[in-house]
Amino acid sequence: MRAVSWALLGGLIPAQICYPLTGGGTRAGLTVATVLIGVALSVSHAWLSRGVRAAAALVGTAMLGGFAVEAIGVATGFPFGTYDYSGQLGPKLLGVPLIIPLAWTWMAWPAWLAALRVARGRVARIAVAAGGLAAWDLFLDPQMVAEGYWRWHDPTPALPGVPGIPVGNYLGWLGFAILLMAVLSAARTVSSPAPADTPMLALWLWTYFSSVLAHAVFLDLPASAAWGGVLMGLAVLPLLKPRTT
Repeated sequence: MRAVSWALLGGLIPAQICYPLTGGGTRAGLTVATVLIGVALSVSHAWLSRGVRAAAALVGTAMLGGFAVEAIGVATGFPFGTYDYSGQLGPKLLGVPLIIPLAWTWMAWPAWLAALRVARGRVARIAVAAGGLAAWDLFLDPQMVAEGYWRWHDPTPALPGVPGIPVGNYLGWLGFAILLMAVLSAARTVSSPAPADTPMLALWLWTYFSSVLAHAVFLDLPASAAWGGVLMGLAVLPLLKPRTT
């Protein structure tokens, strides 16, 4: 079981390392490849570690729910603001690149498993997981907007140093993430940590530290490195604290 997860993580990390070292179509291709490997990692881990019901719960909440909220967002401007996607990320359905709900699925799973480790009680776990997932967007959106993969029609007010993305987008992320984690937490098969979660916790830590480094050093996005470093760190860094019995 762990061998599959570690192998997929081993394919994911080099793709992400190569991202800031490339440009143009190669960079877009690496974006898509990273998401495909990532969703394969999360869904396969859910299946192998918790069973088919856990994988179905993840897909149903994050993938299908993620597509639904994105389609609503593109059509109405709620809950993320008025925005649209370019054609650089592959085929679209209802204005949404099919890769986008896969990204929700990829990162929702490690966010939830990390929350199982660092928080006690359902409400606290939902809060930590949702906060961590929403804070990841402090890295994701500035990076993707800088590449022209999507854009907001009225990106104000924005966070200091992070133009192009309205603050309301992050609030929309947080609202949907809370709903997503609340539904996911209701599945009994995903309500407790397991020893086999180590690769996913490694993914969560890697995502955080590599994002801070990439934005600060390679992508010329120091403000998003700072915002994401502080706010996502609140959900991620407690994983480094030794567990007590």
